[in-house]
Amino acid sequence: MSRIPRDKSNDYTREAAARRRQFIEQATSSTLEHVGGYSFDPAILPGNIENFTGVAQMPLGFAGPMLVNGEYAQGEFYVPMATTEGTLVASYSRGMRLTSEAGGITTTVVDDAMQRSPVFVFDDARGARDFGLWITEQFGAIKAAAETTTRSGRLRNIEQYSASKMLYLRFNFTTGDAAGQNMCGKATYAACRWIVENYPRAIPRYYLSGNMDTDKKHSQLNTLHSRGKRVIAEATIPRALLQERMRTTPEAMYAARMASQLGGLMAGAVHNGVHPANGIASVFIATGQDEANVAESHASLVYAEITPAGDYYYSVTLPSLIVATYGGGTGLATQRECLEVLDCYGAGKARKLAEIIAATVLCGELSLGAAVVAEEWVSSHDDLGRNRP
Repeated sequence: MSRIPRDKSNDYTREAAARRRQFIEQATSSTLEHVGGYSFDPAILPGNIENFTGVAQMPLGFAGPMLVNGEYAQGEFYVPMATTEGTLVASYSRGMRLTSEAGGITTTVVDDAMQRSPVFVFDDARGARDFGLWITEQFGAIKAAAETTTRSGRLRNIEQYSASKMLYLRFNFTTGDAAGQNMCGKATYAACRWIVENYPRAIPRYYLSGNMDTDKKHSQLNTLHSRGKRVIAEATIPRALLQERMRTTPEAMYAARMASQLGGLMAGAVHNGVHPANGIASVFIATGQDEANVAESHASLVYAEITPAGDYYYSVTLPSLIVATYGGGTGLATQRECLEVLDCYGAGKARKLAEIIAATVLCGELSLGAAVVAEEWVSSHDDLGRNRP
């Protein structure tokens, strides 16, 4: 079978992309008319994709306005959401109207770290234990070696986990406004090389990733210790407003949440949210985030209570929200425009974006939860989510 055409010296051009489309069309007897319709210069793409052939276009809508009372995100925001699911943007907008009329959503970033987790293998458990003691003593030198590879990454601490004759090290880095997976991988590799060269005993073998960083996979470790931003969004919805806008009560919402949590427990669900992946994935795609990080980012911890005044307090904790406002896909044409709508492009904006996404998730959770309780879930999808003839 013929190989897809590439031109190492001039690959990111409209001409190179056109040659690849023609190749695919001929090889598969298909047409790529819409794939070839894009407005940006392919020269911006090195580091983002290989074999660039065109674009996969998704519908984009804006939800809002959403009122956020954060430490980094303050004021009203129109949130870009790329999705093919009818009703989604409307539902999030409904939640944004509810929370805005309630006085807004308070957001707080409480932790921020990215990981790489190498594993070192020894002849026996005591060898691994002694190695761990040495790692603790040498933290300063290990930190210095790691940070030679990065201008913005900083090694914060190293967790240790023993099993059999192995010691897993979970390196925690702060990464500025980048998501930082590659940054952490490179820095941890430099640290591991220093460790291997300076440990006074033999290290039979090690692997740069022992999979305890659970990159692009959900894990309870990340839920407890965080990966990316740990951000909390909370709001109190007055009883009368909940009744007027959502046609339900705090008591009905709370009872449904208790039943939902029990059902999730029986099913073995990994979190107790309603549908956080919907909001996170749509904003991720719109703003150039690594969409595979939805795996870690969607895990949510939802808490609700009826206040002494009879209002409805609701919070969403996202323990492992991985976002960037610099690097990766954030500089691509439409993704940068969407970030600029939020004033979240470039340096110093990652925590602001995290607060906006957490607030967005809360709005979607409230809206869908209320739709289920008020028995409007099916009718809303019938009205807005059907595109069959």
